[in-house]
Amino acid sequence: MKIDDYSLLLKLQEVGTIRGTAKAVLISQPAVTQRLKYIEGYFDAAIFIRTPKRLVLTPAGEIILAHAKQVIEEEKQIHNKLAQTSKEIQGSLSIACSSLVSQQFLPAILGEYTARFPKVAIDLVTGISEDIKQNHADYHVCIIRGDKLKESTCVRLFEDPLYIFDTEPFPKHGLKERPLISFKSDDSMHELVDNWLHHHYEKIKPEKTIRVDQIETCKQFMKQGIGMAVLPESVSASMKDEYPNLPLKLNGRRVKRDTWACYQEGARQLPQVDQFITALLETTFQ
Repeated sequence: MKIDDYSLLLKLQEVGTIRGTAKAVLISQPAVTQRLKYIEGYFDAAIFIRTPKRLVLTPAGEIILAHAKQVIEEEKQIHNKLAQTSKEIQGSLSIACSSLVSQQFLPAILGEYTARFPKVAIDLVTGISEDIKQNHADYHVCIIRGDKLKESTCVRLFEDPLYIFDTEPFPKHGLKERPLISFKSDDSMHELVDNWLHHHYEKIKPEKTIRVDQIETCKQFMKQGIGMAVLPESVSASMKDEYPNLPLKLNGRRVKRDTWACYQEGARQLPQVDQFITALLETTFQ
């Protein structure tokens, strides 16, 4: 058995289908099926039950998957220990990153990082900050928005003020009634917007809410005149001169979201982790 075989089993469990796994690991569906057949033959046990919706672990499969997780974790620990004793920075670096940061800033940071340290294996997961927080212990570094992780060392990377945009002007007097376009985010973001709207109900009233998946989709809908959109400055700074907008304020203070780099105590003892955190802290985000 190879490490790649154990990784394939974990990916099959995560994705739930052979077709989806093949797409995720960039190999053909027959190749995944053939590899799974070999692994089940090696252990002389069925690992998954094929159902119309998804793969379901058998009792034997649960034991084998637990073993696979252990093998991969031990392999990472060995690489990390070797990295600590090596003069050349190597090993693995696992990152969980907010979708917005991964789209706007992370490509440039990782591009420079991997050019400097080509032997470091990057394991990257992107998503909503709330989901990342639930599994933060699985990663060397978590880059999240909103509230920081209480049980981790956290460094604020930047503050991100919020603005409400529209193609139509915001009147100084009277009520503005327009649809509100909302993108998929964690609850803390939606709470900030809802709270601001609650305190400004005499000036701005959403007729309805249009929900989209990506922040870029939200921007494009707003630009087409479909409705208003609340956007962070990090993705909308270039739009402020072109489209009517208002900064979100409550009691004279700007409404904003913090972005944090969080890591477990002792993580910076690993050179590859320390260098990545250093790169984050040296980045100018705004």
